[in-house]
Amino acid sequence: MTTETLAHFGALTNQMLQDIRILVETESPSADLNAVARSADEVLSMGQRILGAEGERIVIDGCTHLRWRLGTGKRRVLLLGHHDTVWPHGTLVKQPFSQDDGIVRGPGNFDMKVGVVMSFHAVASLAPGSSVTVLITGDEEIGSHTSRKLIESAAAESDAVFVLEAAAEGGALKIGRKGMSDYRVSVSGKAAHAGLEPEKGINSAVELSHQVLRIAELASEAQGTSVVPTVLSAGTTTNTVPATADVAVDVRAWNQEEQDRVDVGMRSLTAVLPGAVVSVTGGLNRRPMETTMSSSLFESARAVAQNLGLGELAGAKVGGGSDGNFTAGLGIPTLDGLGAVGGGAHAENEYSVIAEIPRRTALLAGLIERTLVPVAETNQGPITSAIGR
Repeated sequence: MTTETLAHFGALTNQMLQDIRILVETESPSADLNAVARSADEVLSMGQRILGAEGERIVIDGCTHLRWRLGTGKRRVLLLGHHDTVWPHGTLVKQPFSQDDGIVRGPGNFDMKVGVVMSFHAVASLAPGSSVTVLITGDEEIGSHTSRKLIESAAAESDAVFVLEAAAEGGALKIGRKGMSDYRVSVSGKAAHAGLEPEKGINSAVELSHQVLRIAELASEAQGTSVVPTVLSAGTTTNTVPATADVAVDVRAWNQEEQDRVDVGMRSLTAVLPGAVVSVTGGLNRRPMETTMSSSLFESARAVAQNLGLGELAGAKVGGGSDGNFTAGLGIPTLDGLGAVGGGAHAENEYSVIAEIPRRTALLAGLIERTLVPVAETNQGPITSAIGR
């Protein structure tokens, strides 16, 4: 792809902004399945209009996901995104959609409705018959519990996965993500009157305090592994020795070895107080997206950027997880952060830079094309895209 590609997507900027507005103004908080279904209606209609192909509506446990499976070539890529957001109903009143001074604002624009629109327009520019799967899920912001198998199934039949989550700071692509684990540590003790006979009780709050200190010690600053006790609770009344207590634990690690080390440590917790019982539930949620899984695709993206005159691309490792963790965990090459350039994810100042939308869409289209037809094959003749036909 050449600078003609940039001109093509530049001419589509206003249309893409109209499409982004439609999705941003369709509120889709993850926990409201009806709202997610209404959002899916808009995404489905938009995808059919831009791609010229009907998408599949896949409802799992009430949550609506959308999939387009195009082409039948020997190589296939998966474009992965989500249409749910963290924003509750009514947010649009305080944070309406706007486009001023080269900036788009509005709930969910950066994370990640701009990326959804980009995916459709990028695929529409490809040569007819290009083998691409577009999967837009409806529960990413709350852990992808209903969509995980769908994601892994689509990834398993793909040669590469491109995740349309927003870019890292400064527009960097996301070449690594920490793995995520979630645990709940529960303590069973024995209730007793706190004033009359506290010695007859087994204080679950005291036991949990011992466990919290042990849990925190599992972190490793040198390895970049965080182990954070978060939400704690204990007891029922102020004059009763608490019989039960529990704590949620958030774990992030750059590599699988560290994630496994912490898992062993969590499951090895034992009670300190006589008679107390400690139990641990939960475990690994997302494996790390290690840089070994993104390196080849990142080099391809850098080459495409140079050909398009976009300059040098940067890569970044980030602590947050995405559905790209699932695909990389299967051993499928995965590159993340190909969506909007801007900032403020999950914050009231969430924004996307308008000038970067056509540029990044051109990058995405070029990267798909290069992946479907490796460079060695393009030497046999030019690739014919849909641009200019």
